[in-house]
Amino acid sequence: MTIRCLIVDDEPLARKGLREYIADIPFLELAGECDSPVKALATLQTQPVDLLLLDIQMPRMTGLELLRSLPRPPLVIFTTAHPDYAVESFELNVLDYLLKPVSFERFMKAVMKARAYLDAQQKKDANYFFIKCDNRLEKINYEDILFVEALQNYVAIHTPARKFTTYLTFKGVEEYLPPERFVKVHKSFIVALDKITSIDGNELVIGQHHVPVSRNLKDEVMEKILNKRYLKR
Repeated sequence: MTIRCLIVDDEPLARKGLREYIADIPFLELAGECDSPVKALATLQTQPVDLLLLDIQMPRMTGLELLRSLPRPPLVIFTTAHPDYAVESFELNVLDYLLKPVSFERFMKAVMKARAYLDAQQKKDANYFFIKCDNRLEKINYEDILFVEALQNYVAIHTPARKFTTYLTFKGVEEYLPPERFVKVHKSFIVALDKITSIDGNELVIGQHHVPVSRNLKDEVMEKILNKRYLKR
């Protein structure tokens, strides 16, 4: 994933430093730079931007005022010499707050956070993925997955129609699946939360299938499955 960044800062040296940091990080791309929030407003109307690197104290309009004026702002990292606006900025759901002078290490930590957020959002918005199975690329819809099973060097993805066996790592599949829809219940099993029909002791019943729950994961799994939906007297 490439993250397109817009720098908004009235200080030429600050823009230069951020520009150099962006050039040194392969997954970042400079979409543009502006020396005022007014110019940034015009740029944001014409340029697709994923991440705003935004100063706060600027002439005519502050970075906070710019952010409040945007109906659908991109991710925002504040880069400022003023520590006093941290609480106010986080109330606006900014991703991070960097104090000048910004070190490369601190900048990298912030943009890695942006990358993780955007990756997760992309997976959340997706409804399907492809895997290689029997020399074909097979489309797997999230809503069709019953559970995923580890088979030594392979992974089996069970759906109501069939079982897809593919040469992937179990961990790789686990990291790709959206955590709000799937849960790891055993070292060899991941299940779709909405496909569980009943719980029988240490097993989850999914249609005709019985999937074991690890003893060390049981409390965490049960909490996620029941999610305050367990009615009892």
